[in-house]
Amino acid sequence: MSYDVITPSAARGLIEAVFWHPGMRWVIDRIQVCNPIRFTNVRRNEVKDVISARNVKTVIEKGVGELYLSTPDSIQQRAAMILKDVRYIIDAHFELTDKAAPGDNAGKFQEMTRRRIERGQFYHQPCFGTREFPAHFRPCGERPPCPDELKGEKDLGWMLLDMDYSDPADIRPIFFRAVMQDGVIKAPDPRKEGVKG
Repeated sequence: MSYDVITPSAARGLIEAVFWHPGMRWVIDRIQVCNPIRFTNVRRNEVKDVISARNVKTVIEKGVGELYLSTPDSIQQRAAMILKDVRYIIDAHFELTDKAAPGDNAGKFQEMTRRRIERGQFYHQPCFGTREFPAHFRPCGERPPCPDELKGEKDLGWMLLDMDYSDPADIRPIFFRAVMQDGVIKAPDPRKEGVKG
């Protein structure tokens, strides 16, 4: 089941797929929802088993055995309710981190990001949740008008803001109360606001 809109952490993941550097940290400021919110159901068949490393080792050592999965015996069907026909404008900024090299600066990173977006370049294909749902991006020239059904204020409930990795032994989700005003969600800074789960 999907949230009604992309989460700030997923939006950050999209931007990091385009440009990431250890000397900077992306912060999502706002997400503008450009298309009406629509859901669809997807069912897919998956194989639930894996071939174990122990079986592979045995077959290699003894030269006999089976290294295959019987799909009819190992199939399972998964259902998902997902968003469809999505389009967002993501407003973000970055901050330099303590891992920035002496030659790193905000202007350099800004220019590199701008060029990569204009050229459609990325480090890995941005996607919405899983690789089956690739995301395409381009610079935003002019903001589209808010669809009528998104006008006004809509409480989207508690939504994942980001993950707190400050303590590697206790990684925790951070949530915020998402409110969409005329198609726009303002994302709080996860270091300053939000509720840890």
